[in-house]
Amino acid sequence: MTTLSIPDMTCGHCRASVEQALGAVPGVGHVSVDLPGRTATIEGAAPVATLIAALEAVGFPAEVAG
Repeated sequence: MTTLSIPDMTCGHCRASVEQALGAVPGVGHVSVDLPGRTATIEGAAPVATLIAALEAVGFPAEVAG
């Protein structure tokens, strides 16, 4: 399980874009988005770099939450 911080995710449309982008990555089993916390938790075997690249491709810079 990986949790990413997505500071630019601020609305429902943003949330949908993030869910769609992450859900399209091969190896992703489930995506859970916390809009108020501006994070996404991803279950599956996709590499973190691939998840971050998928979000950046749709305009959402991200980093591993910590």
